[in-house]
Amino acid sequence: MSRERTKPATVTDVARLAGVSPGTVSKALNGRGQLAAATRERVMSAARELGFNPNLVARGLVSGRTYLVGVLTTDTIGRFTIPLLTGAEDVLGPGQMSMLLCESRGDPIREQHYIRSLLNRRVDGVIVTGRNSDVRPSLGAEVPIPVIYALVQSDDPRDTSVLHDDREGAAVAVRHLVETGRRRIAHVTGPGRHAAVKRRLLGVEDALRAEGVSLIDEPMYGEWSEAWGREAAFRLDRGGKEFDGVFCASDQIARGLVDGLREAGRQVPEEVGVVGMDNWDAMAEAARPPLTTVDLNLSGLGRTAAELLVAMINGRPIETGHHLVPSSLVKRRSTELS
Repeated sequence: MSRERTKPATVTDVARLAGVSPGTVSKALNGRGQLAAATRERVMSAARELGFNPNLVARGLVSGRTYLVGVLTTDTIGRFTIPLLTGAEDVLGPGQMSMLLCESRGDPIREQHYIRSLLNRRVDGVIVTGRNSDVRPSLGAEVPIPVIYALVQSDDPRDTSVLHDDREGAAVAVRHLVETGRRRIAHVTGPGRHAAVKRRLLGVEDALRAEGVSLIDEPMYGEWSEAWGREAAFRLDRGGKEFDGVFCASDQIARGLVDGLREAGRQVPEEVGVVGMDNWDAMAEAARPPLTTVDLNLSGLGRTAAELLVAMINGRPIETGHHLVPSSLVKRRSTELS
């Protein structure tokens, strides 16, 4: 009979079981190096099987790292931050790096407090995020560790910001409306001061220009709310201009608009096709009918941000400026005629 292991597993034990070198095990567990996904997974599987748990304090003493990443956000309800962190954890977790979440509520004084706290904890790097993709002040030289901006964008071009591709996402939405036979299209959007509103309008114009179609009227600006969507539906219904498609710059607006159209006796999608943006399941799937919408790929955005941050922590050069993560169309009943 085999005896139970009485000593903790070592890196050498994991390497032997996985069929790799101890150095490869170290790279896989630390999230470092250019390893094939299959090799990294083989190492992680062997570590789990042996119950291998590296001593993070010892690792930190040797490497000068804490294996902690700070996350600074203004997203009070976690609508955007939670899926973004899910993607980031996919990258950080295999290296046993942990995240410390700080929510500043958009208060600069509170943000400064959290920055000092994270630096005092000697985090290896910081992900800055929030509830919209507007430009925000760079943390600048006051933070002497790697920083990545995710969803939000820094006002310093020397920083690296990871953003979803609003412009192309909006273009995909409008092209879908045209492909489903809609030619008289309206655009209902949020406050004109927001960067996302401006970029999404550019995407709308790109798609319409390529298709030889124009909006039935000027874009309709309002709030990011269902109430604004219902009001916009009322205005469109009473506006005297025929329309058969509407692209809404958020799912909240789109859900309100669909409700408003139904109250006005307009059938969706038979008379009017509606596309939203965000793929917020609480809104899109619960709408009547469920919304066709653009998924911003927030988890993918989080993965990209974490990969770039790990590269910076490990001393590898990365490209500064904007990194765009593609969006994708999710088709549901609000545009599907069959």
